[in-house]
Amino acid sequence: MSDPAVLELIDQATAQGARPARDAFDFDMLVLGSGPAGQRAAIQAAKLGKRTAVVERRAVIGGVCINTGTIPSKTLREAVLYLSGYREKNIYGASYTVKSDISMSDLLFRADHVIRNEIDVTSHQLRRNGINVLSAKASFIGDHKVRLEFFDGSSVRDVTARNIVIAVGTDVFCDPSVPVDGQCIFTSDDVLQLKDLPRTIAVVGAGVIGLEYATMFAALGVRVTLIDKRDRLLPFVDHEIIDALVYHMRQHRVTMRLGEEVAEIERLDGDQRVRITLASGKRVNTEKALYCIGRQGATADLNLDAAGLTADPRGLLSVDQNYRTETPHIYAVGDVIGFPSLASTSMEQGRLAACDAFAKEASSLAALFPYGIYTIPEISVVGRNEEDLTRDGVPYEVGKAFYREIARGQIIGDSTGMLKLMFHRDNRKLLGVAILGEGAADLIHIGQAVLAHEGGIDYFVDTVFNYPTLAECYKTAAFDGVNRLR
Repeated sequence: MSDPAVLELIDQATAQGARPARDAFDFDMLVLGSGPAGQRAAIQAAKLGKRTAVVERRAVIGGVCINTGTIPSKTLREAVLYLSGYREKNIYGASYTVKSDISMSDLLFRADHVIRNEIDVTSHQLRRNGINVLSAKASFIGDHKVRLEFFDGSSVRDVTARNIVIAVGTDVFCDPSVPVDGQCIFTSDDVLQLKDLPRTIAVVGAGVIGLEYATMFAALGVRVTLIDKRDRLLPFVDHEIIDALVYHMRQHRVTMRLGEEVAEIERLDGDQRVRITLASGKRVNTEKALYCIGRQGATADLNLDAAGLTADPRGLLSVDQNYRTETPHIYAVGDVIGFPSLASTSMEQGRLAACDAFAKEASSLAALFPYGIYTIPEISVVGRNEEDLTRDGVPYEVGKAFYREIARGQIIGDSTGMLKLMFHRDNRKLLGVAILGEGAADLIHIGQAVLAHEGGIDYFVDTVFNYPTLAECYKTAAFDGVNRLR
């Protein structure tokens, strides 16, 4: 809910008409959206002593990240891993499980707890930094003016801001011909509303979100069919890592229909089942279908024309290297500007946009942002991969380590994990890191740090790592790479 005191100040400022130059605007910065990008932009502006407000169209703050996306999906993943006994099956046998009849309520119990906590933490951070939170639907009526339609019945108010940050995120993209009902045919935003776990499911769309949910359902013993019109999964990820993931998914009985386009999705009359017809003529019959073909920028209701802005057909905004839009004092950050659409990069974009808006010098290692993909097993990469290096004619070598060779890998029961180091053959500088397996998204930061300081493969050879840890994979992979040079 919006603070009544804030609304009163807005009314007073509007009634005053002409104001001193410093107070020509209600706010120095107005942020549209309270997800990771909006939060970080607002907090950075507040720390620079600027009058800042965040407008959130949802009943609660946190955006898609906290309420339906990143936080819920990653929490569900942990619940799946724990309750299914997935991590222990290699040690205690394939039949081992913590709970034999896992239900959606079992999984959601953990997710609800984490979501509530994250909302509280975010609210506290905004309050602590003196940031005004306005629960309203926003739309532009000028390049410095935004109309707010408040949800608490306090009608409509117009506010002005010297700088505006668009951090509204995305909505699920749905073909109008697909009969999404939230239960039999549902999107990633509907997962938290599911009543029952299916025995079979088809996942339409093998992007990051589709793959994450496909592997979660497979770990629960659900028979999964993965459908995508592309021939390869996640083409921006090291191909060997993806090949290992595909092998692992097939071991868990995931059927893959790659290079296949969906012609029709329909619910069968009188039956709680779904039939998917592919353009090739194949048919997939399943209990449920997760429709996951991408997302679109949540800009449809912003009246962008009034601010001199134009979105692309997917509702995404274009920005320059400082995240400025076509209108220089309006910035766009986070998922609404497209790739890479990661919470981590969105936070950094928000920080950098706020610094640029108030001429605060800031730097970032944007070229070395890591990808964390929470499939089962998880994937993380940073820097360049083999395909890029081969295309550019860079002389490189590879060092590998497998979790099954590391004591810690045996202890935790992960026999599928692997770590790859790509490094220059001549000067031995590290070029990229790719990891598949337990803790990949955490382990990647060791390689990221070495890349940032232009370190080489010999750093890992000379460094002592705690024993037994998965971090030892760096040393093992480094020795493997050095041996290949001989």
